[in-house]
Amino acid sequence: MSSVAPDTVPDVLLVAFAVAALTALTSLIARRLRIPQPFLLVIVGACVAFVPGVPVHEMDPDLVLLLLLPPLLYAAGVSMSWRGFRDNLRPILMLAIGCVLFTASAVAAACHYLLGIPWAVGLVLGAVVSPPDAVAPMAIAKRLSVPKRLLTILEGEGLVNDATALILFSFAVHAVVSGSMSSIPQAGLSFLAIAGAEIAWGLVLASTLLYLRCRADDAEVEMILALLTPFIAFWPPHFLGGSGVLAAVTAGLYTSRHGPRLISSKTRLQGFFVWGLAIYLIDGVVFFLTGLQARLVADSYATGRWQHMIAAAVITTVVVIVIRFVWVFPASYVPRPRRLREMEAAPTWQGTFLVAFTGIRGAMSLVAALSIPNLAGAVPFPDRDLILFVTFCVILFSLIGQGALLPKVIQWLGLDHAGNNEATLARNHELAARLAAIDSALGRLSALETHGVDPATADQLRRAHEDRRLHFLATAGQTNNSPDVETRTAVAASVQLQMLAAERQTITNRHAQGRLNDDARQRIERELDLEEARLLHAAESAGGPGTRAAIQLI
Repeated sequence: MSSVAPDTVPDVLLVAFAVAALTALTSLIARRLRIPQPFLLVIVGACVAFVPGVPVHEMDPDLVLLLLLPPLLYAAGVSMSWRGFRDNLRPILMLAIGCVLFTASAVAAACHYLLGIPWAVGLVLGAVVSPPDAVAPMAIAKRLSVPKRLLTILEGEGLVNDATALILFSFAVHAVVSGSMSSIPQAGLSFLAIAGAEIAWGLVLASTLLYLRCRADDAEVEMILALLTPFIAFWPPHFLGGSGVLAAVTAGLYTSRHGPRLISSKTRLQGFFVWGLAIYLIDGVVFFLTGLQARLVADSYATGRWQHMIAAAVITTVVVIVIRFVWVFPASYVPRPRRLREMEAAPTWQGTFLVAFTGIRGAMSLVAALSIPNLAGAVPFPDRDLILFVTFCVILFSLIGQGALLPKVIQWLGLDHAGNNEATLARNHELAARLAAIDSALGRLSALETHGVDPATADQLRRAHEDRRLHFLATAGQTNNSPDVETRTAVAASVQLQMLAAERQTITNRHAQGRLNDDARQRIERELDLEEARLLHAAESAGGPGTRAAIQLI
């Protein structure tokens, strides 16, 4: 029998339902207002926290670490290009390891010498605020067509830096509890051991589960295994004293590398929808919960220490922003071996400035701050309220301040133009690949004709593929972001959507008249749904990101 009181479960369900509903509503408003979703979610969450009658709910660190973080890390690893991660491994590690350690040390030194905070406590604060979040800046940068290499570096940093920060955080907390900093020098060797073990576990697990998914030959079973993968990767290392971050990321990257040849097309189609919905909801809930902590932070505000706490917040915020520039610019221009110079593009000051500026902190920092124990032995953990207050201030300033300025900075640096040029080149390569694939299909069809394929069937298939080829050629040689191309593509897509709507109406009428049973109706509707999704995806690929909005206006 459960020991939970009967009236507790409805309260938990009500809170969960309210958070999910408010997250969805706020996300919809953010999209309509063209405001980055994380910013508005944090602001709305903070406003809701101060509504009279709303209870104060402390975000459970275990909820985020064990249930919400693993799928985010795994999905980010799956969606990331393995080739891009591999080719940019040096700058990614210099940011995810070097910059995190440098930032944590600088924050600890500033707090110690300027505010008199003990070294170990300062290092806890430094570890908490050192890892930047990748979700909010990536949402802005992708919308503004930033060069792909910069996106890869920032996304790769976001995948790995949490592991560095969490491991350093655990050692720093242990130093405060034990009252000795002697364990800190051992952290380097421990980090290497933990990182190696987690990477090995992620590789073994991902390869094993991919093999099982391939052998299952059942889309539903494959999806269950896919949804379990991030938790199986994350939980064992986490409970054994590691972070679990690197294991989940490694499993995702391995799946990204080998999944296309082992995962069935039916499973991939289901995965797009299932993972898309899950990650969209988790991202929103995490940022909304971050905003809800504003009331908790305000209640932890210590009377009589307001000057000290505000000074700590200002100093820490300035340090984490400045120290990233201090690290990124010299690290970008460190002499590289000839082999690396051939693999990596030469850094530009514009790209380097953007990487340095994009140091927005997020929910992971708040989760770490909330996970600080209340007691250090038999006494209260020193300055726990100050760490929580400073962390929230750093998140709020970086997310709203730096986040709001990020589009202007990207445009000022001219990186949006560089990104558009790069996107045009990539789209030309995509067009060439599509045409080559169609030519291969036509060649295979000609070969099959000699082996007895029905001529009428072959002619029908040949005309369909040649029509596709002509459609792609019609957009060749045009500027991908040209209004003419987007308008023409949107008009064609709109006409086809209206044709699909006519088909749907006919199917609905026949079903209502009893001339079509339920099973047949569901099969036809699924085919029409897939065709509509294919049509919208192809239109966006051919016409650019503004095509969907243009279709809605026609």
